[in-house]
Amino acid sequence: MKANFNGQLYCLTSEEHSLGRSVVETAKAILAGGARILQYREKNKAKRLKYGECLALRRLTKERGCLFIVNDDVDIALAVKADGAHIGQDDLPLAAARAVLGPAAVIGVSTHCPEQARAAASGGADYIGVGPIYATRTKKEVCPAVGLEYLDYAVKNVKVPLVAIGGIKLRNLPEVLARGARCIAMVTELTTAPDIKSKVKEALAEIGKGEGKGPRFRGK
Repeated sequence: MKANFNGQLYCLTSEEHSLGRSVVETAKAILAGGARILQYREKNKAKRLKYGECLALRRLTKERGCLFIVNDDVDIALAVKADGAHIGQDDLPLAAARAVLGPAAVIGVSTHCPEQARAAASGGADYIGVGPIYATRTKKEVCPAVGLEYLDYAVKNVKVPLVAIGGIKLRNLPEVLARGARCIAMVTELTTAPDIKSKVKEALAEIGKGEGKGPRFRGK
């Protein structure tokens, strides 16, 4: 397995939900809190601006030895030498993304049902996103919440690491962990916090409590 997803907090950027703080400022606070995975996800920015911000985040994450993933923009991921990219069902196909980024890149795929999970796993995804578990408004075009039932399926049947995502907050995090998820994605729970660093630490502590409890997803 190229990256360790067990017991990890998967953090995503969202400048419009960051209380006026820049992407770089938010990322610095996230990394200071101890996060080991950071995804750049800025849906509505010009590509040149995305490229500049990703260059800055690549430097920050490399200094801290953290995994850096770029959402959607496979070309930017390649240009800034990110660790990999995350693609959705309507983005560049997995095989094409792999052809661009190469075999060493970490590539994740968003999935919303068992069929998509099976296709991503058999197609060579390094991990899959499972969700949205709960309703979320961080994306303007998002499918309805899939609930915990799909998470149950993925934990028991998918043979690549999974990341639970979508509307996950500290208040419902124990419920998600109890179903066997071991890598948890959070967006606004972190970016809207007055003290992002402390919020990250709190989330990591809660995830740590869940280690060793309930079913575990299978590594590659």
